[in-house]
Amino acid sequence: MQVHALLTDAYGGYGGVAVFNRDVLEALCAHPRIERVVALPRVISRPLEPMPPGLSYRVEAAGGAAAFLRTVAAELPSLARSDLIYCAHLNLAPLAWGLGRLLRIPVLGALYGIEAWTPTGRPLVDRVAGRLDRYYAISDSTRRRFMAWSGVAADRIPLLPNAIRAEAFAAAPADTTVAARLGLAGRRVLLTLGRLVSRDRAKGFDEVLDLLPELTREIPDLVYVIAGEGPYGEDLARKVDRLGLGPHVVFAGGVSEAEKRELYRLADVYVMPSRGEGFGFVFLEAMAAGVPVVASTADGSRDAVRDGRLGRMVDPDDRAGLKRAMLEALEAPRAVPPGLDYFAFENFSGRVHAIVDDMTAPLKAAA
Repeated sequence: MQVHALLTDAYGGYGGVAVFNRDVLEALCAHPRIERVVALPRVISRPLEPMPPGLSYRVEAAGGAAAFLRTVAAELPSLARSDLIYCAHLNLAPLAWGLGRLLRIPVLGALYGIEAWTPTGRPLVDRVAGRLDRYYAISDSTRRRFMAWSGVAADRIPLLPNAIRAEAFAAAPADTTVAARLGLAGRRVLLTLGRLVSRDRAKGFDEVLDLLPELTREIPDLVYVIAGEGPYGEDLARKVDRLGLGPHVVFAGGVSEAEKRELYRLADVYVMPSRGEGFGFVFLEAMAAGVPVVASTADGSRDAVRDGRLGRMVDPDDRAGLKRAMLEALEAPRAVPPGLDYFAFENFSGRVHAIVDDMTAPLKAAA
């Protein structure tokens, strides 16, 4: 079998979608019946990571929209021999659907977060969005919201939650140099990671800041670390000044993977009472590092903590409940929660293989 993947980004990409796509590509390459995976990325912004055997990564596709379409056109003879097209973003659905119809190849579409929650406002995308042969959704929240406007039935959208390679985040002594640089030595640390985009798409930074004056009166050595970059950071900085929270808030900026691991090791609680998360991969990372977490009931974060089985959940609008959850988490011991292996890569890979097998059942029977 051969698979073609139309991607936003994966290897050489940044953020949760890129990580997810890398995991999907690795799982596809590990499928016992798939001999070759051809991936066409729209964007490459960072150095390429090591790739699995069997993956052909067409870097020339990442030179802009025209380069992407030229690469797709050049791949048509090979595409005609493929058994499955993986469409990694709804914005690519019209192209993937057209190729699938032209070449009579089934198309698997990816549903992550807010891009799938409501119509996109792009007429062609919205017309085609519900016509792919099969989808996966990374959370039940994303699945339900997509179903509500697309008309796609639940049996065409299996769940495929993120994977975590827990060994990469295993507990280790914290780096004292990072603690010293950020002024965290000897302090209790709340942590939130994420792009600073807008209040509507924020990770719950405002909700935590609103409670911080009360929390710091009860816990004077408490500090809130906000790690991430984006235009909303200026609004958050003004809010910190207005509330007089300067000694209790650290803006860490964008962090590397290595720095992120160190922040988890320094954190006492990972808190993210968000409203726009498709899943919340950072919760898996924090829990793998043994950090107690406080998640949201309002979005896909509840899937990451398995409806409260792995971590605390709270309504972001429940001020008292959020405060209580953070105080409880601050008193909780560091430990990897039992059941986190539900998200192990081996289980993720098995879910990918099951979706592929279901979509290519006639090929399997013929073999």
